[in-house]
Amino acid sequence: MKQYIKVDGWNIIEEGFVPHYNKISESIFSLGNGRMGQRANFEEAYSGETLQGNYVAGVYYPDKTRVGWWKNGYPEYFAKVLNAANWIGIGIRIEEEELDLHKARVTDFSRILNMQEGYLQRNFTATLASGKQVKVTATRFCSIADDETGAIRYSITPLNFEGNVQVTAYIDGDIKNQDANYDEKFWEETGASIQHTSAYITLKTKKTGFQVCTGMQFNIYQDAKPMALNVTPVQKEKYVGVVTTVRVNNQQETVIYKYAANLSSENHAVEALANNCEIAVGKAAAKGFETMLKEQAAAWAIKWKESDIIIEGDPAAQQGIRFNIFQLNQTYTGEDARLNIGPKGFTGEKYGGSTYWDTEAYCIPFYLATAEPQVARNLLIYRYKQLGKAIENAARLGFNNGAALYPMVTMNGEECHNEWEITFEEIHRNAAIAFAIFNYIRYTGDAAYLAEYGTEVLIGIARFWAQRVNWSDARGQYVMLGVTGPNEYENNVNNNWYTSTMATWCLQYATEALQYVKETAAGRYDAIIRTTAFDAGKELEKWQHVIDNMYYPVDEQLGVFLQQDGYLDKEQILVKDLDPAQRPLNQKWSWDRILRSCYIKQADVLQGLYFLEDRYDMDTLRRNFDFYEPRTVHESSLSPCVHAILAAKLGDEKRAHEFYLRTSRLDLDDYNNDTEDGLHITSMAGTWMSVVEGFAGMRVRDGQLQFTPFLPGKWESFAFSIRFRGRILKVKVSKQDVTIENDATKDITVLIYGEAVHVAAGATVTSKQGNLVN
Repeated sequence: MKQYIKVDGWNIIEEGFVPHYNKISESIFSLGNGRMGQRANFEEAYSGETLQGNYVAGVYYPDKTRVGWWKNGYPEYFAKVLNAANWIGIGIRIEEEELDLHKARVTDFSRILNMQEGYLQRNFTATLASGKQVKVTATRFCSIADDETGAIRYSITPLNFEGNVQVTAYIDGDIKNQDANYDEKFWEETGASIQHTSAYITLKTKKTGFQVCTGMQFNIYQDAKPMALNVTPVQKEKYVGVVTTVRVNNQQETVIYKYAANLSSENHAVEALANNCEIAVGKAAAKGFETMLKEQAAAWAIKWKESDIIIEGDPAAQQGIRFNIFQLNQTYTGEDARLNIGPKGFTGEKYGGSTYWDTEAYCIPFYLATAEPQVARNLLIYRYKQLGKAIENAARLGFNNGAALYPMVTMNGEECHNEWEITFEEIHRNAAIAFAIFNYIRYTGDAAYLAEYGTEVLIGIARFWAQRVNWSDARGQYVMLGVTGPNEYENNVNNNWYTSTMATWCLQYATEALQYVKETAAGRYDAIIRTTAFDAGKELEKWQHVIDNMYYPVDEQLGVFLQQDGYLDKEQILVKDLDPAQRPLNQKWSWDRILRSCYIKQADVLQGLYFLEDRYDMDTLRRNFDFYEPRTVHESSLSPCVHAILAAKLGDEKRAHEFYLRTSRLDLDDYNNDTEDGLHITSMAGTWMSVVEGFAGMRVRDGQLQFTPFLPGKWESFAFSIRFRGRILKVKVSKQDVTIENDATKDITVLIYGEAVHVAAGATVTSKQGNLVN
């Protein structure tokens, strides 16, 4: 764990330049706006260790699968969001010396990510080999007010000399993904132009044919006045730039403004791409940096009003939750139903930027409560539109009759992950998609979604589960063989409790959905039956037989659900008894040793108890939590949040707070020694859940919102806003009371500690130790 980020409520601050931490900081200080993203690379040259990263949403490449032993059924490619043209480049040469922080002596270095207003600022003083000193302040942002543009203000001030500074503003498209399987470059140039201080380049992806035009325009100011520039164009393969030389005086500030745009053929006709890019860049430059920055601050003010969580009394916790919310809002806005959420967002290449089950299991609750209902609905529709591909994926593995297996990793609905234990065994992702439909309807009350989209997806998923189980004559029950549960430190196990439990839950929910649509939308029901060729009598009978006769591993003596058959055969050494030098296991142990151990990467049985908590009494929850938590190493980013929520429900406030701090500061403190690969975006939604579902105890039962809050750790209070069925509620929990403000035009009745509380439109109600005060 590293703790070099200074604690601050609204800012992420790094003081002092440590090259060894640079890739970690490049992830932490990343910027994005839902349409594009940029790691915190330097504008000027840097020859030290770095991961250059600029990403454009929806643009990907099917990198050919690389495996040592091909297995029938493997996908032929792993889809990857591409490292796109570097638009931030500003080369600086002072006389004959290049400004490069890897070669210069760096002092007074700081990086500040202003989360409140959505920009990154970097300051430093560099002493070159010649002894010349320059002070630099660089500020940039990806605009969420105009999500195809970004802007940079780059200020350079000589401290002990005067002379000439050569400035090169450029776009470099000759880049590649660090994770390219065959060291291949994925872009081809289709056009480029340079027009005085503007430059444009259009690149096309191989195979997929996406085109992206990246453009830039720059100008330079001295003494707050624009300079007349003599420029030299520079053009080479997949590169365009403009060079100019300016005279600088000692202590005189020279400011370079650079405006850029990334336009994709996903959103613009190919023939209009270059022209539209010129218009976008020109519009940004005409506004100017300060105007764009004000628009950015105003747009972020709206975001924070919708989604901020305010914590009093614990600055580290406050910084952690805001950082998580900030990155979630930078990654996905919900405005484009074609897009989804990659585990690393726009902050790195690991996991290819593809969609995983994380979206449905962890992200849906955040967007349900902090955005318009259409945002979460779009995430569900994304899967509906890929139902045909899910049926094809299942067919490739030998399933039939419209059975659907959603991919573990995807861009367009096709499976593109090539690890056996993931692609073929981690089939529980199907259940997460079904549960997301249930969760969306439970929260929004939008049961019409079942008739419009949901039931067809549920039928496909249920058909898969009905075929994936098999009857065991030995047990006289159905079993689920050869699976990998959420705990990826177990592969190819039989009867994973979570997978089997969620499978039968899916069968039951699909049955209920069909009945609901039949009763409420008969015409749509008939259409679904025809479209899916559903044999209601035969298929429902089979589903019910599986539900009634499924085998679940249980240890009666311990009173716990067993993670899978044979789990207790493993040597039961608890995590607390491990040598800390052996952690994290996935970086210290062989895979064989991990698989033979009892250690759990992330919530598995506990994931099921979190999803289906209403099925189980508190004693059952506590026994299972107390058994599995000491065996969990939390080496998945998705793990601590589930444990925090369950610990809170069980009244274990100390452990709930510990798990919250771990999930909220996972990247800021680099808990798992992997932040340099990119941030853990999808688990950040779990951090929000830890507060709202954990400490505030928010649940929706029978259409009614409920809260059972408590204050963790040294917190004085915490507050958050949520949307719920046309209302916007502001909730504050303090040591003295719980306050709910209804900032909407509709009344609502909620439960606080089990007591019904009516909150009129525009009113505020406070609960003081069970006594309600208006």
